[in-house]
Amino acid sequence: MFRILIVEDDINTKKLMKAVLSANGYITFTASDGVEALKVLDSEHIDLILLDVMMPNMDGYELTEELRTSGYQLPILMVTAKQLPADKKKGFIVGTDDYMTKPVDEEEMLLRIKALLRRAQIVNDHKLTIGDVVLDYDSLTVSRGNERQTLPQKEFYLLYKLLAYPNKIFTRIQLMDEIWGMESESTDYTVNVHINRLRKRFEKYPEFTIETVRGLGYKAIKNI
Repeated sequence: MFRILIVEDDINTKKLMKAVLSANGYITFTASDGVEALKVLDSEHIDLILLDVMMPNMDGYELTEELRTSGYQLPILMVTAKQLPADKKKGFIVGTDDYMTKPVDEEEMLLRIKALLRRAQIVNDHKLTIGDVVLDYDSLTVSRGNERQTLPQKEFYLLYKLLAYPNKIFTRIQLMDEIWGMESESTDYTVNVHINRLRKRFEKYPEFTIETVRGLGYKAIKNI
């Protein structure tokens, strides 16, 4: 399931968006301004941000600019009451991917979210392509030419997560919480073991590598 962060200071609007997205199969997180949103992004893996513009502390423009400057490439859909062409232009200048004005048509919002996720290569059929390598989320397979490997579930989820966010550093705790679950009794050593298995399995694949970031965790590098 895709994970969407709703950044909106109006309580009723936030509840409505959360309800609509949850009903359509998305996992949702919420924040009331840009400062809270950054805290969520530090602790959770987010696939897309649904973002209001006018908020206290750090508004939507400031948050978008901060994320793009920091190297975050996840899709951002601005949803705002600001309707002037200059407002829309500013949104795209700072780095938003799409822009909607309130009141929002729920069906259109869902279609735009779907399109943004597809463009981000985290496509609806749950396939991720890196050069000649194709990861199929539903079958837990990695294919390259005529070669096809079916991975153990945890190994596949770990590889998919890393490759879906190339160059992003994930801590061992973050990976444990998402892939094994917060209630798992496994230790972060489990992540190390699975990373080593993946490296061994794909050591002859030039398309990507998994790097250890000393003292932090791991990141995937696309080499194409």
